[in-house]
Amino acid sequence: MTKKTPEKTVQQAPTDRIMEQWQTERPDIDNLVMGVCGDIWHASETIRRAVLENLKRSKLDFPQFDVLMTLRRQGRSSALSPSQLAGEMMLSTSAMTNRLDKLEQRGLIVRKATEEDRRCLKISLTDEGFSMVDSLVVTHVETEEKCLASLSTEERHLLRSLLQKISLSSQTS
Repeated sequence: MTKKTPEKTVQQAPTDRIMEQWQTERPDIDNLVMGVCGDIWHASETIRRAVLENLKRSKLDFPQFDVLMTLRRQGRSSALSPSQLAGEMMLSTSAMTNRLDKLEQRGLIVRKATEEDRRCLKISLTDEGFSMVDSLVVTHVETEEKCLASLSTEERHLLRSLLQKISLSSQTS
């Protein structure tokens, strides 16, 4: 008696069907470009949802989390001006005020005037903010690890290199 082994089903990426449809409807258009960009967007959305799910416990949204992570990676005793913080996060300073207000109300950051010029503010993490982000970074990395679990270390390096190539080419255009 021979044992029948189940055939492996190949999972189709969401963009495969879209590419097939475009190939049928518009064979004159290079649908590979659409497929690559669609796969990037889909992967990005998958990671974004996982990260947001992880943030729910801390009652932070992603912009607030980004502020805390940016301050944390500067070191415990570091402080940044709002414009330095915005520059580190690639944001406008106007987008920063609301985020800082909410984080300050929760006691996670503090804004202090500098001794040289009381009009200039420096933002730093409070002890509570530092402790929160130090714990949160662990679960954040675990979440990202789960998202990338199907990739080997070599594939991760390759993917990072390819995505950087796209990012850098758009800066020079």
